Amino acid sequence: MDRRLLFSATVSALILLTGCGKKQEAAKDVRLVNVVETVDAASQAPVKFAGKTRAAETVNVAFRVSGSILKMHVKEGDYVRRGQLVAEMDPRDYRLQVQATQAEYEQIKADCERVIALYNEGNTTVQNYDKARYGLEQITQKLSNHKNQLADTRLTAPIDGYIQTKFHETGETVGAGMPVVSIFGSNDIEVEIKLPSSDFSHRDQLVDFNCSFDIVPGVTFPLQVVRVSQEANASQLYTMRLRISGAFDRHMITPGLTTMVTARRTSESSGVINVPSPAVFNLKGQTYVFVYEKNSSKVTKQSVHVSSINRDGTTSIDDGLKSGMQIVSSGVHHLSDGDYVEVIKSNRKSNVGGLL
Repeated sequence: MDRRLLFSATVSALILLTGCGKKQEAAKDVRLVNVVETVDAASQAPVKFAGKTRAAETVNVAFRVSGSILKMHVKEGDYVRRGQLVAEMDPRDYRLQVQATQAEYEQIKADCERVIALYNEGNTTVQNYDKARYGLEQITQKLSNHKNQLADTRLTAPIDGYIQTKFHETGETVGAGMPVVSIFGSNDIEVEIKLPSSDFSHRDQLVDFNCSFDIVPGVTFPLQVVRVSQEANASQLYTMRLRISGAFDRHMITPGLTTMVTARRTSESSGVINVPSPAVFNLKGQTYVFVYEKNSSKVTKQSVHVSSINRDGTTSIDDGLKSGMQIVSSGVHHLSDGDYVEVIKSNRKSNVGGLL
């Protein structure tokens, strides 16, 4: 073979090998990343909260007098009407008290009538007349009070509802004001949820509340906000109570059920972008995300401002991002500004099930 041809072939082979080596080396520098498209918080998925149903009205019912319980007329779970007898206290002492006061009243009334007759005839003084009249008024009020105490030995339900708890049984002695039973109203049901501080501070932007129950699949119930606590509990959560509006089966939806509450954020939050928290990183006191440029397959470091960190694993960005941008959602600590990347596809063999 001609030496010149042999030399030319050798040089060409070396060039090809060198070129392949460079391509392989470059390929090793391309990192696989997950990306997400930024969406305005106002148009993102509804906010969800775990909740529990509560009776809108719960009353602890107690005797207004002290004594021993003669009979309990209800048990837990019973339905009672307003005015229905719930429990009786032994009335013996209070009945004797009324009888004694009644006798005293009759005596004072008779004396008072005689003094008034004498006064009308001009046979007694004004002082005696006033004393007799005031004495009659006093014993009248005393008798009325003792009759009320006797009536208070019968405990009745103040509302329509169900007996939730019995605190005492027949034969037990209770003091005035000690709860005997608790009754929850049967008309309205409320749902209680806990708000983290990030949602509490923007609670006016949460609208269109509704809830669902596993026992009623496929059905949602609209909710109306009743009240929101202004003080956080030990877990830094705020309590919100919402009432179920509209018709529902009160034999099926009862207090104590767990439920999932959803709400929608209003457009007042426009300009806020919620991104996965792993997409955000800090460098020299500044917060960044990596923006993916599809045309160049590069990532660019973008400075952002964080407004809040949310309980659902996202971070709210109120400056530095716009809707429609693509950002790296994880693994940002292994990237540098200007790196070439390859987006992981959901149908890659290494991404079984599209979980990445």
